[in-house]
Amino acid sequence: MARDFTSVGVVGLGTMGAGIVEVFARNGVDVVAVEVSEDALERGRAILTGSTDRAVAKGKLAEADRDALLSRVRFAVGLDALHAVDLVIEAVPEHLDLKQRIFAELDRVCKPEAILATNTSSLSVTEISVATSRPNQVIGIHFFNPAPVMKLVEVVRTVVTSADVVADVEALCKRLGKVDVTISDRAGFIANALLFGYLNHAVGMFEAHYATREDIDAAMKLGCGLPMGPLALMDLIGLDTAYEILDTMYRRGGRDRRHAPVPLIKQMVTAGLLGRKSGRGFYTYERPGSPVVVPDGQTPVATEAALGGAAAIAKVGVVGSGTMATGIIEVFAKAGYEVVSVTRGAEKSARVFEAVRTSLNKGVVRGKLSEADRDAALGRINWSATLDHLADVDLVVEAVVEELSVKKALFASLDEICKPGVVLATTTSSLPVIDVAMATQRPADVIGLHFFNPAPLMPLVEVVETIRTSTETTATTRAVCAALGKTGVVCGDRSGFIVNALLFPYLNDAVKMLEASYSTADDIDHAMKLGCGYPMGPFELLDVVGLDVSLAIQRELYLELREPGFAPAPLLEHLVTAGYLGRKSGRGFRDHTRR
Repeated sequence: MARDFTSVGVVGLGTMGAGIVEVFARNGVDVVAVEVSEDALERGRAILTGSTDRAVAKGKLAEADRDALLSRVRFAVGLDALHAVDLVIEAVPEHLDLKQRIFAELDRVCKPEAILATNTSSLSVTEISVATSRPNQVIGIHFFNPAPVMKLVEVVRTVVTSADVVADVEALCKRLGKVDVTISDRAGFIANALLFGYLNHAVGMFEAHYATREDIDAAMKLGCGLPMGPLALMDLIGLDTAYEILDTMYRRGGRDRRHAPVPLIKQMVTAGLLGRKSGRGFYTYERPGSPVVVPDGQTPVATEAALGGAAAIAKVGVVGSGTMATGIIEVFAKAGYEVVSVTRGAEKSARVFEAVRTSLNKGVVRGKLSEADRDAALGRINWSATLDHLADVDLVVEAVVEELSVKKALFASLDEICKPGVVLATTTSSLPVIDVAMATQRPADVIGLHFFNPAPLMPLVEVVETIRTSTETTATTRAVCAALGKTGVVCGDRSGFIVNALLFPYLNDAVKMLEASYSTADDIDHAMKLGCGYPMGPFELLDVVGLDVSLAIQRELYLELREPGFAPAPLLEHLVTAGYLGRKSGRGFRDHTRR
């Protein structure tokens, strides 16, 4: 039977430590909350009472339960107060020497059978444990912030942690209503090992002026359904904390350049721009500790000014007959544009018409579209099997197969057919837009307009400028996105643009983690969904996207950037070779034929 923890000590009462105190006290466990000084103790008490008072105000905690919770907590200065507890959790800043000193002292103070745990998110639990005479009773219990809300706990065992200790802690997590994943002592564990490579990459994009902070964050929220953009999340975590985690992971994790902190992070930390807690980070906040963002010198100018020079667009041509082309036709027609749909033959046009009509009918059934609006949208679409009918349009959107030779040939034809000044847009998600542009005699008019699937539902469009795209073309395209009710994010012509360039290396890192037998696909998915609030775990998402599609994108990223950390995981290549492509083939990282 698992041991019964009746009293727990928590060392360090910052946001995380106070949250851990609340978790235990909420679940009927007596807690001894320890800090280094009376001032620090009072700050920790204020964090705890503030959190529980907010829970009462929101109706999530009864006043009587709050009072009972607080009565279970005893506040004390100094580690000697922990002499009788069954378990101690350390939650002090991420400095190895500090944690080692604390654990050496806990080893002296605590009773022999007490378990000593660290909440470290990146440091070696093994290196912390050897500061004690009982390394077999030392374990990592990594809560996520805010601890009372986040369901995930990473239980980190070292090579000498007792199996009984692991089992006791796993049982304790269940008692606390948490989902635990048990893993070995490796840099970053699961969540941070996958999260911080992505965050660091996003900072690199910003540092290189590839896209604005707002566009990077909007792209990942709207394109991937993430709860926060990467730069806003860095501000929440704290840039000093992020730097320490990245630096530790880089040194402990084989010196992977993906985890080498982008120089801008260290510069901002040195300048005191730590994020929300200091009032300034990538964004500027109302005051230190506030989540309210206020305008600053980097805030984008008003939309009207930014779109100065935009040409009027009334008639749009869409070339293609696949799912993406069908969705784009519907988007433009519903927004009031006259649309010319060009496919390769009357049969394909009939299929596209039927698909658009079916989609619009679903909108009517769901109450999102009136019958009159549906009929008006269908009435705005003209069907054609020849490019010549694009001679008088104001904008052409190409949505044909992702083969460069096909796109270049099409754009060469559009160059001859379309009137001067027409914006020629490609929906490519991975090919270089400049290669397509240079197939024409008007590269200044060519731009990337990357819709996300399904186009009628997804609110994001990536507007991809080449080094030859004119400012007028960009302004026109951004104005069109706004008219469609979409959020257009502007970026340069680099492989993967914003979303795929940030998303797929993260997915590839997850495959490498599985390949190394560090954890299971289920636990990795749990870690990212419950620990980071992602709508899907990486393996769920890979099976939905398609392993072949994911591999092709990852190869493009690797070929362009030549970053060793971007090399496709061999396991991903092997699964694609074996025909395990995900849901569409019935088998990917999971077997979908049995569901």
